[in-house]
Amino acid sequence: MLMRLLTALMLLGLTTTCNGFPPGKPPPKPADEPIVGEEQAVLTDPPEVPPAITRDHATKVIIHLEVKEVVQRLADGVDFTFWTFGGKVPGKFIRVRQGDLVEFHLDNHPDNKMPHNIDLHAVNGPGGGASASLTAPGHSSVFTFRVLNPGLYVYHCATAPVAMHIGNGMYGLILVEPREGMRRVKREYYVMQGEFYTKGSYGDRGLQPFSMEKAIDERPDYVVFNGAVGAISEKNPLVANVGQTVRLYVGNGGPNLISSFHVIGDIFDRVRTEAGGLETTDVQTTLIPAGGAAQVELTFDTAGTYLLVDHAIARAFNRGALAHFRVYGDDVKNVYSGKISDEVYLPEGTQIRVATGNAPAAPAATNKGERIEAGRIVFTTNCASCHQLNGQGIPNAFPPLAESDYLNADMKRAVAVVSGGLSGKIMVNGKEYNSVMPAWQLSDEDIANVLTYVSSSWGNKGEEFTPQFVAQHRVAPTASAGGH
Repeated sequence: MLMRLLTALMLLGLTTTCNGFPPGKPPPKPADEPIVGEEQAVLTDPPEVPPAITRDHATKVIIHLEVKEVVQRLADGVDFTFWTFGGKVPGKFIRVRQGDLVEFHLDNHPDNKMPHNIDLHAVNGPGGGASASLTAPGHSSVFTFRVLNPGLYVYHCATAPVAMHIGNGMYGLILVEPREGMRRVKREYYVMQGEFYTKGSYGDRGLQPFSMEKAIDERPDYVVFNGAVGAISEKNPLVANVGQTVRLYVGNGGPNLISSFHVIGDIFDRVRTEAGGLETTDVQTTLIPAGGAAQVELTFDTAGTYLLVDHAIARAFNRGALAHFRVYGDDVKNVYSGKISDEVYLPEGTQIRVATGNAPAAPAATNKGERIEAGRIVFTTNCASCHQLNGQGIPNAFPPLAESDYLNADMKRAVAVVSGGLSGKIMVNGKEYNSVMPAWQLSDEDIANVLTYVSSSWGNKGEEFTPQFVAQHRVAPTASAGGH
């Protein structure tokens, strides 16, 4: 009886399919779909994503996006003048539905110094909106566009010089959901890679100006996720539970480099290649071009902290393209056991590779407090991967610095170890270690700062090292220890 009633209603055209259109009739083209009502867009800062769209019809979506030029942290001790869509890098995440009519307001804050515009790759029209949105400080431009194609699209400033505006952080993502909706997942996050070109080198402290010369030469000092080194850090990670499916909306603002996006310790269940219609499965690393994006879905099978990286790997560990994803739940041992044993392995010919380079001049600390803070930055940049942020080291590999009898016994020896390196067996807190400590090519100021920081942390003696003391007692790198 029910089936007969449904059949009759379908014949009369009184029922609709799940996408809101009568069965048996093709839906109208997106440009012809009726507009029903209007709404203010929900915009979110990274890494958050607006809620999924539940309506089954096109509407008028009103978007207000404010351009702000702001000084913010690029790395510990390093500031940069970012040009932003909404006050952060990347800009606000925008979510609309295929067929929507977007009324876009670009507001250029009166305190800004530069004119700006916006080119949305989701727009079908000359310049993607750039010519319609060129806006002077203290002004607002309005234009409309119909959203015709589903997908995940980059937007960016296209005011000349374009590389400078993008290189100062002017990019973001707009998601256009297909009319039939999207597969539901438990969590969604917004991650966007970009590179920054500064007058100083990586880690040089203070307010760093933009370098157009480096941008033209494609020599970035920083390659980061979400606008800063450590924006998604151990202290502020993305989170999920074991077994939950997570969708990452990953963009690449550029302006120049291709991203080799990878999650260390997991495999992508699905990837929308270049965020288009082609979906691939079981992917280890996906390429994201400058000005492009990818939709990535993954399910974590065991608990732990996972790393998101650009697998052009020096960018991750030497330029900042590294983020943390914390997964809560059970350690599933039949998926991953963790370390079962630890044995000594010393093949012949093992040697640390030598890296060369000149140490940048560090600003001089004027008191012990400043020296400790500057030393913390040097430690985080150079030492934490081996000795850990808490100074505990790695058992059977790298000795602890916390409450270290070896470190506290001799200030001169500490300077010699950092400046000249160390190899061979040593005893630390009653345990034997036989690893290599590379010689770091740091200035006298930086060595004094980092040793003062370490000596003042984790229960150590609290000695203050000075650049003069370091200059007196530093040694040349040993051949066995190499140099960094």
